[in-house]
Amino acid sequence: MRPMLATVAESVPTGPAWVHEVKWDGMRVLVDVREGRVTVWSRTERDVTAAFPELDALGESYDDMLLDGEVVALDAGRPSFHALAERMHVSERRRAERLVATRPVTLMIFDLLRLFGNDLTSQSWSARRELLERLDLDGRHWQVPPVYDDGEQLLAATADQGLEGIVSKRRSAPYAAGRRSPDWRKRPHRNSLSVVVGGWRPEVGTTGRMGAVLVGLPDGSGGWRYAGRVGAGLAGTAGEALAMRLRPLARDTSPFADEVPSIDARGTAWVEPRVVVEVASLELTGQHRLRQPAYLGVRSDLTPDDLVEVHDA
Repeated sequence: MRPMLATVAESVPTGPAWVHEVKWDGMRVLVDVREGRVTVWSRTERDVTAAFPELDALGESYDDMLLDGEVVALDAGRPSFHALAERMHVSERRRAERLVATRPVTLMIFDLLRLFGNDLTSQSWSARRELLERLDLDGRHWQVPPVYDDGEQLLAATADQGLEGIVSKRRSAPYAAGRRSPDWRKRPHRNSLSVVVGGWRPEVGTTGRMGAVLVGLPDGSGGWRYAGRVGAGLAGTAGEALAMRLRPLARDTSPFADEVPSIDARGTAWVEPRVVVEVASLELTGQHRLRQPAYLGVRSDLTPDDLVEVHDA
C-alpha cells in the first residue's frame, strides 16, 4: 500500500469540517505490525525496516495494526531533513543500531489504517483518529502528536517555531491510499524543494571529487526544466555518497529540455534524471532558477514521477 498524499493549498481551509496538524520535516512511512514483527515501508513501497531499529519495540504494543506517520530526526530541538539524511539511507542494521545513540529518530503517528485485521481506510478521518488515540501509543521513539481546530493559528505558531508548516484534513474523508487528494491540504513554510539531478561537476582542481550538481524541475510537458547549480552542502562524505549514486547513470547529453547556460554546462558530466534530492533555497525566481541553493540530502523516498505529480497538482 502507498500512503495518501496532500495537495498544496494557497490558503488554510476553515470551519468545523477541517482539522489541522503540524507538517513534519521527515520521511513518510507506513509501519506494519503483525504478531510482534515490525516492517517499515517507505512512500515508494521500499522496505526500510533496517534503518530504524528504534521502532522494533512497537511490535510489543499490539498484535496487528498498520500506522501512517513520519520519521523525524531532531537538530537543536527541531525536526531536520538534513539530520535525518544520516539515517534514512542506512541499509545495514548494525550501523543503524550504532547511530541510534547519536542520531535517534522519532515516529510521528498521524493515522491508523488497520487494526486487528480490520481495514479502516473506508472509515472517516474522525473515526480512525478516535481509534488511534484510544491505542495510547506513547513511547520513547514514537508519539501521536495533537491536532488543532484553528488552522490559521497553527500556521502562525509553526512559523514562529521554525517548523515546516501544517496539513489540513477533512474530518469526513476516507483514506485514499496512493492518491493525492484535496481532502488533505498542506501549507509549508520552508523554502525547500525536491529536485531531480541531471548532471554533476567536479570540484575545481580535481577530476573526480564532486563540486556541484545541476538540477531540474518538471517543465509541464513531460520533461525537465533546468533550475540551477547546487554546490553548497556537498563537501566531504555528502558529495562522495551522491557521486556514487550518479556515476552509473552517465549519459552523453543534457537531460534538460531547455538550454543550460554555458558557464554551468562546461565540464558537466550528464546523468539520467533518476536521483531526487532535497535543496534549501531563498526562492525560486521568475526564471525558475533556485536562488542561493544548498544541498540537504538524497530523497530515496521519492521518485522523479513523484515530482511531476506534485508540480502538476
